[in-house]
Amino acid sequence: MSIIKAIPILVAAFFLGNWFLSEARRAKAARKPWYAPYLTIPGILIIITFMIPVYIRFFH
Repeated sequence: MSIIKAIPILVAAFFLGNWFLSEARRAKAARKPWYAPYLTIPGILIIITFMIPVYIRFFH
């Protein structure tokens, strides 16, 4: 049952990763700074996702 619950999360991570990777490639082709992909919507979502465990660790 837990594998069935993990499938939507993995699919969402796959789509978010591909979206971010396309933004990173687009920024690299446009010769933007290295941090430019992180200022896009998928980049911000990834940063928020990585910050959730930090928030839980320090503020709960």
